[in-house]
Amino acid sequence: MSIVSSSTSRAITTESDARRGGIVRSYLELTKARLSALVVMSTAVGFIIAGQSPIDWILLAWTILGTTLAAAAASIFNQLIEINLDAKMKRTRDRPLPTGAISPRHCFILAMLTGYAGIAVLGLFVNLLAAGLALITILIYVLIYTPMKTRSSFNTLVGAVCGAIPPMIGWAAASGHLEIGAWILGAILFVWQLPHFLSLAWLYREDYRQAGFAMLSVGDPRGDQTSRIVLLTSILLIPLGLMVTLAGLAGWWFTIGSILLGSWLIQLGIKLHLNHSDDNARRVFLASILYLTLLMTLLVIDREPIGTIVIPTFAQESADISTASIMPDFRGQ
Repeated sequence: MSIVSSSTSRAITTESDARRGGIVRSYLELTKARLSALVVMSTAVGFIIAGQSPIDWILLAWTILGTTLAAAAASIFNQLIEINLDAKMKRTRDRPLPTGAISPRHCFILAMLTGYAGIAVLGLFVNLLAAGLALITILIYVLIYTPMKTRSSFNTLVGAVCGAIPPMIGWAAASGHLEIGAWILGAILFVWQLPHFLSLAWLYREDYRQAGFAMLSVGDPRGDQTSRIVLLTSILLIPLGLMVTLAGLAGWWFTIGSILLGSWLIQLGIKLHLNHSDDNARRVFLASILYLTLLMTLLVIDREPIGTIVIPTFAQESADISTASIMPDFRGQ
């Protein structure tokens, strides 16, 4: 009798663990955890670059928590709207909503709770600017980007706007305002998303076609336009990286690293442009993830400026102008 009871207990425990594991996996799918990790990383980098030393770790933690919850809400709303479309794609048909693992009602409540919680955390514990940027991101992602995916290939540009805002949230959280550095980081994230997503869209072009998504790769059967944009935007990342240095946000190591990483991505973009194979597209996609991770890491490690050149300021009385006043100021070195 005790043996039967023990076996039954183990079976119930195993089933319970499997159910809990399934729920966890479903939540990770709903929130697009891997994509959200990149969002959180760029937010943290924006915070660190804009903030003062030492880093305010408590404020950074609140910023990351609020941004993570806001990103989760946007992803859940997106999948809630696209249940039927996701069910038509091999890549997404096993998600929790198409399979019925989680009900739409459950997802709607979860999206509302995470969205409100994310904005509240940022508004109460960080600042209103960061909360406002997070709210704008959710609204653009859900109300403009998601419905636009079936109507126009320009949806990719709108989606890139959403991806560009997280480092600006981090910057706003640390400083309370947006400076030129925040816009440069946002521009890098905006441009980076084009080779990143378009290479993925080329890989799954048939899936997107069957589901009715209006991606560029769907209307570009030969892949010429898609690969051309991948290459051009990869090239654009190098001058954007140099702008980080010119703005005084990083030093020589970042400069050299950004050029090398950009050149690597360009090389892969050229290969894709010459040969529109799935293997080449996959290499660009995977390389883009590594590119962003390494670039952000370099920026955090080497965030001391090379030096600042001060533009000469002439005094009202020319007699008081000295040679020293018109020489570059190298005190920042």
